[in-house]
Amino acid sequence: MSDLSLTASASFTPPSGPVLLVIADGVGVAPTGPSNAVTEASTPTLDALNATPLARELAAHGLAVGLPSDDDMGNSEVGHNALGAGRIFAQGAKLVNIALETGSMFESPVWRAALDAATDNCLHLLGLHSDGNVHSHTDHLYQMLENAAAAGVMQARVHILLDGRDVGRRSALNYIAQTEQVLTKLNDHHPGLDYRIASGGGRMTITMDRYEADWDMVKRGYDCHTHGIGRQFPSATEAVEAMYGETDKGDQYLDEFVIVGDDGSPVGTMSDGDAVVMFNFRGDRAIEISQAYESEAFDGFDRGDHPQVYYAGMLEYDGDAKVPTNYLVDPPAIDKTISEYLCHEGVTSFAISETQKFGHVTFFWNGNRSGYLDEALETYVEIPSDNVEFNTTPAMKVREITTQTIEMLRAGTFQFGRLNFPSGDMVGHTGDLDATIEAMEVIDECMAELIAAIDELGGVLVYTADHGNADIMFTETDGVRTAKTSHTLSPVPFAIHDARADAGYQLANVDSPGLANVTATLLNLLGYEAPADWEPSLIA
Repeated sequence: MSDLSLTASASFTPPSGPVLLVIADGVGVAPTGPSNAVTEASTPTLDALNATPLARELAAHGLAVGLPSDDDMGNSEVGHNALGAGRIFAQGAKLVNIALETGSMFESPVWRAALDAATDNCLHLLGLHSDGNVHSHTDHLYQMLENAAAAGVMQARVHILLDGRDVGRRSALNYIAQTEQVLTKLNDHHPGLDYRIASGGGRMTITMDRYEADWDMVKRGYDCHTHGIGRQFPSATEAVEAMYGETDKGDQYLDEFVIVGDDGSPVGTMSDGDAVVMFNFRGDRAIEISQAYESEAFDGFDRGDHPQVYYAGMLEYDGDAKVPTNYLVDPPAIDKTISEYLCHEGVTSFAISETQKFGHVTFFWNGNRSGYLDEALETYVEIPSDNVEFNTTPAMKVREITTQTIEMLRAGTFQFGRLNFPSGDMVGHTGDLDATIEAMEVIDECMAELIAAIDELGGVLVYTADHGNADIMFTETDGVRTAKTSHTLSPVPFAIHDARADAGYQLANVDSPGLANVTATLLNLLGYEAPADWEPSLIA
């Protein structure tokens, strides 16, 4: 018998209709108050759902999702990994921390090859410039710079992507000051060393697109980092200060900029033979720029005079597509996901979201694997996202996702479905309280439609989130409000709506439940016993 075989449950009878998982991205549970867009919104459907006997809260950050400590915010990648795998795996930041602590990263052949390439050329380090610990951490950058200097690499350039999303809305100057201090110390300590910041821009303006939503965004970043195309400034500090004076936008939306020397030339353009290392550890927003640097058959945009560089990523960002070819730290080996079990058992399923979160319910859900596991049994639906600042369209594509989900449920061909409503997270990241309240009200409206469809079909709806965001929209000190655009440490909701009046189960007594416990719960609702090595089910 295959190790992917499931046993029919003796305790749980599956419903006659489908089981639907709704992931309200970024909708955490925090105390009621004016900064909580979730509770400030009028959400009668969600209020009723979260008040049922089959509702509780789940941990969605820190150790519960494989991050280094409970001071670490959850994020969509690790949240969907846990939801799809039913187990907790050491994740990006934790893997990198271990590799740095043991020294294995700097002993890796990829790092040595990057240093060898840069010995007579230049080492370029590119990534999200903050300690948000969702996509990257500046501590990792600093250790890489220090190791390169000790190894004799004389020229390095740092290309910074301003955050303002996983950290404070306008915190870029703090991180730039820290990095400039590190660079100055290295330059002073090693005679002849020339380490500088070379280019930058906001993470939602350049470089860090995902799911091929906006190749123009990647092109702006590539041209800026590679060819020195962008507004010119003597320093990164002056660049950010100038743009702060011109706009009230947060760091993530600032334009690209290039640092120039006394002669007016960019200090950090890339040339044949240089090494380029991306220090982001999270994959979704690192794949496209990686392809732009290393793909021989690249057709995303015109790269101009494309230099032949040695390119490496912190991790392998796409295990199926093998992007990038070279990487410093091995990713978590996530196997035996719920989709693998369901496909083995012949269970039909669908996954749906708009572009911004489509990869979350497919790639991340399936253990960082792209594409179908079994196209005969699975259907993936991607609704194209609009390329706008999402507070201008708070509903995003939630209504369209709902309409198509109901159509698929009513078709009668699917036993299980999963969807991601992106707006709690994507609108929440803008820091716009009113827009996020509107986003929550649209989610509530659509949840009412989904519950009605589930009741019509005799199915079960499971509601949860992957991490918090919309639940804390600002902080307040001495009466001054500061928009909070990052994720939160809040727990997330979990609730079951079963069309059967008495389904014969109740919440189980599970200590410290987290997102990984949802997976066994789904299998139980589908009429199967969960694998013994999964986190226990939330129902009994």
